[in-house]
Amino acid sequence: MATPGEPADLTNKSVVKAVRLLRALAHQNSGASATELASMAGIARPTAFRLLFTLEREGLVDRAENTYTLGWEMARLGKLADPYAGLVSRVRPALDDLAAELGETVTLAVPNLPLGYDLVAEVAGPHMVGVSLRESVGRYYPLHASSTGKIILAELSEDEIRGALPATLEAFTERTIVDRDVLLQELREVREQGYAVIDNELEAELLSLSRPVRDGAGELTAVLTVDGPRYRFGRDRIPSALQSMKLTAELVADMLWQSDSGD
Repeated sequence: MATPGEPADLTNKSVVKAVRLLRALAHQNSGASATELASMAGIARPTAFRLLFTLEREGLVDRAENTYTLGWEMARLGKLADPYAGLVSRVRPALDDLAAELGETVTLAVPNLPLGYDLVAEVAGPHMVGVSLRESVGRYYPLHASSTGKIILAELSEDEIRGALPATLEAFTERTIVDRDVLLQELREVREQGYAVIDNELEAELLSLSRPVRDGAGELTAVLTVDGPRYRFGRDRIPSALQSMKLTAELVADMLWQSDSGD
């Protein structure tokens, strides 16, 4: 029971569990059984069976024998939804705080598989960036010459990257990585360290730093980036900026996928 002055918790636990099942199912390209989904979602098996039965009746999941997949009604509703408006409004306070703390521009991108992304939010810091990354929402930047792109590429296997990128890549500055094998080596470091940097690779005197935002299943769902001119946002600021970005990425994930414990 809520104490006086505290808002009542209006969360419907059954709906939360149903959503957890749908999220788990979304990561299974070939479908999954009720037992597997219950385990992935952390839900008791009898509860999962009851919820999946209801979701199937409403068209949100389909079932062939014992294998569930996302349903036709889920696809229809997805086409009607604005893909990013709700996401941006929910996480904007965290982006605002990070931009104010670092004094630089913060962006959020959402991957579009297999190789692409939508830049959906931008918050300018108190300074003018001093380079041409203005009004960047809706624009697209090259994967090999942007820190956002390097995070996305690092999710792929080296064979997938070799199949997607030419051996010689386009140069944007003298510092752009144009050798695919050199890029592959850097992407190994990105995977190991959990962040990506570009330094004078897309535009002269631009430093960009990106961290992944992952859901509860560990899937890459967004990329958080800080951009700034090197005279103000230099390499000496990377360690502290990365720590602040790590906290913001965790906060964004919590804002989007608040977990619910128990059955």
